Amino acid sequence: MKKIFTALLCMTAANAMANDATIKSKLQSLGASNIDVKSSPISGIKTAVTDQGVLYVTDDGKYAFQGKLYELTNSGPVDVAGKILVDKLNSYKDEMIVYPAKNEKHVVTVFMDITCHYCHLLHQQLKEYNDLGITVRYLAFPRAGMNNQTAKQMEAIWTAKDPVFALNEAEKGNLPKEVKIPNVVKKHYELGAQFGVNGTPSIVTSTGELIGGYLKPADLLSTLEETTK
Repeated sequence: MKKIFTALLCMTAANAMANDATIKSKLQSLGASNIDVKSSPISGIKTAVTDQGVLYVTDDGKYAFQGKLYELTNSGPVDVAGKILVDKLNSYKDEMIVYPAKNEKHVVTVFMDITCHYCHLLHQQLKEYNDLGITVRYLAFPRAGMNNQTAKQMEAIWTAKDPVFALNEAEKGNLPKEVKIPNVVKKHYELGAQFGVNGTPSIVTSTGELIGGYLKPADLLSTLEETTK
């Protein structure tokens, strides 16, 4: 009986790998890359994290859909894709430009662009966010993509010896004179695309929920407190 059970486990694992390979092959043929196939909370459905976002695909790779999938919990709906991506986001913590709150109650990660008016407005109010207990962490998301001057300037800011000073100066209009190939910024941009970011600022909560657009400090605090109830 033990040998039969072991054999069944091996067959199940082999089938799972075959299914994952089929899903990857199908998505690659459609132009997706950097594909990571994971399980999902729904039987018969896999989660595929790609460079173009998160997809949900049937085990046989025949059907796929994209959009929000929520787990309905007693404390409210939880974005399944956000839960998956938040660990990846936190792995970039050493590449973030962080403005910590002294009495931290909430942590948000903001995908921002140095040419964005509302990002500039948010940055001007950092003290107010911090005073409300909100730590703000920045990742780079050049709205026009990677092949432009802004992406290269943001790379120079994020890789500066003092990124906080460099970003503060850029927000004052003192852009870096030196530009760099956007390697770090490319990683941030691709992660933003996986979260579904299509504009800036886009705010990600500590649980992975995406809040699109600028919110005043008091409004952001209210939203964060509502999502953590």
